[in-house]
Amino acid sequence: VYRGSVKDFQGFDANQDAEALYNAMKGFGSDKEAILDLITSRSNKQRVEICQAYKSLYGKDLIADLKYELTGKFERLIVSLMRPPAYGDAKEIKDAISGVGTDEKCLIEILASRTNQQIHDLVAAYKDAYERDLEADIVGDTSGHFKKMLVVLLQGAREEDDVVSEDLVEQDAKDLLEAGELKWGTDEAQFIYILGRRSRQHLRLVFDEYLKIAGKPIERSIRAELSGDFEKLMLAVVKCIRSTAEYFAERLYKAMKGLGTRDNTLIRIMVSRSEIDMLDIREVFRTKYEKSLYNMIKEDTSGEYKKALLKLCGGDDDAAGEFFPEAAQVAYRMWELSAVKVELRGTVQPAGDFNDDGDAQVLRKAMKGLGTDEGAIIEVVTKRSNAQRQQILKAYKAHYGRDLMADLKSELSGSLAKLILGLMLTPAQYDAKQLRKAVEGAGTDESVLIEIMATRNNQEIRAINEAYQEAYHKSLEDDLSSDTSGHFKRILVSLALGNRDEGPENLTQAHEDAKKLADVSSNDSSDSLETRFLSILCTRSYPHLCRVFQEFIKMTNHDVEHAIKKRMSGDVRDAFVAIVRSVKNKPAFFADKLYKSMKGAGTDERTLTRIMISRSEIDLFNIRGEFIDLFDKSLHHMIEKDTSGDYRKALLALCGGED
Repeated sequence: VYRGSVKDFQGFDANQDAEALYNAMKGFGSDKEAILDLITSRSNKQRVEICQAYKSLYGKDLIADLKYELTGKFERLIVSLMRPPAYGDAKEIKDAISGVGTDEKCLIEILASRTNQQIHDLVAAYKDAYERDLEADIVGDTSGHFKKMLVVLLQGAREEDDVVSEDLVEQDAKDLLEAGELKWGTDEAQFIYILGRRSRQHLRLVFDEYLKIAGKPIERSIRAELSGDFEKLMLAVVKCIRSTAEYFAERLYKAMKGLGTRDNTLIRIMVSRSEIDMLDIREVFRTKYEKSLYNMIKEDTSGEYKKALLKLCGGDDDAAGEFFPEAAQVAYRMWELSAVKVELRGTVQPAGDFNDDGDAQVLRKAMKGLGTDEGAIIEVVTKRSNAQRQQILKAYKAHYGRDLMADLKSELSGSLAKLILGLMLTPAQYDAKQLRKAVEGAGTDESVLIEIMATRNNQEIRAINEAYQEAYHKSLEDDLSSDTSGHFKRILVSLALGNRDEGPENLTQAHEDAKKLADVSSNDSSDSLETRFLSILCTRSYPHLCRVFQEFIKMTNHDVEHAIKKRMSGDVRDAFVAIVRSVKNKPAFFADKLYKSMKGAGTDERTLTRIMISRSEIDLFNIRGEFIDLFDKSLHHMIEKDTSGDYRKALLALCGGED
């Protein structure tokens, strides 16, 4: 199936188009609208024919005339569209290695993403256009392992056999693990050989096998073991093997997000993918970034340049509300990866040679007399497990006849006080307190209710109920019922029971459940869409829900999260999305919340504190890994940049390391 956004123009006449372009550039000024309308609605093959017809009719070079008549980014875009793909890539690479410095990102993007045939065509086009050898030029402009991998990719010799050997898959995964994680230093040659030569289908299975045996995705190991441009190149290769469309969607998003636009990247991708997989890129973009590529281009560019880019984009997926197979495949792969068991690890472990009385003495000394030694308090509290902190509370009272919580409250203040006092509570007490704050007083903090109730397991929910009753002398269910309403209330009450199934998946039942979620035709008010989602999402086990979501994708070509966002709104939508994300990948759910708590102006310290406390002994190490995978920066780095003083010191101690 053709997945480009630009197709052959029906009723094409090269001479007629050449004449139209000549007239658009004749005389004073030029008709830019006519130029962009014509060129963006013709395929590359047709544009090449127009160039030939233009020269035959007028004895002039069309590209030279376009360069003369147009300016700036619009000129770059239109001229790029006139070149055959291989010559376009050749020009981009020539520009990337000419002059002072090298545009490594351009080299990486082109050589990591092209097929064998495209690479062969590129090498030939470079030789034809510049009378130079591409490999020799790249060797002369790069170095080290980065150069070696580029040379391997330039051979265009990736295996293309779809028949995969299971034994070789297992061996390659083992070899990659032994070349990196299990080796003192790194055997870069092994990474180059396997990632540079094996077929796409084979490597996808290798990556799945690697996740099983290493307990982490190959991308995370590459970040840990490699560095610099070589690391970026290998990550790009892995991303393109997994999904070329997803790789380019990410590149386009990064080209436009934040201040300024990377126009060279934007032009290069929009031109080079317009007749290959632009529809797939659009779909993945819409799913991954919750806005359409069309709208992001519209907001980030202007004038004829914007109009031409939007024509190449080919449509607005926000307006159409569509969801297509490529995005479904990306979602399905994510569900399959989430089904692989990965060991969850906290960053706070029980201290060895623990002495509760000794710690109580250190804390008393830190708070006695004038001033407070916050550093000593942070050192003790953040380096002990919660169970050990409970022992310190008892030892402090036994030794001094004083309440440690009361002393800490009087000696500390602000964000640090909230963090340290939160760490001294049991997990159930802390969650109960956060829920109480969310429902008491004017207004309700629905985001806190959703975060806690949607992510805790049965045992944790039951412990929270007990702690809530003990602390506030009323049931959590009663407070949730009196402070919320409608379907949202019913979701919270169902979750508050702590009665979710805990068994394995049931394939037959999963198929039926997926059918119920997919059914939009039911007119029975007693079986509303929200009721059906509630009866499944709030009661089925996590392994079973993983299977339900996979069945849903197979059945509808939709990801269940996309379906929820499209068909629901408000707190009900947010609660169901939180459950889905928690089932799919709980560490990634919390990584996303941590990132949002710190990005932009100001910091949401309540969310930051709550997650760092509640996940520190459960899965904060995994959250750190997901954070760097999702946002290309470490959690440690972001905390360091976004907080200050003793609060920052305590958060970094909980974070447990720089990735």
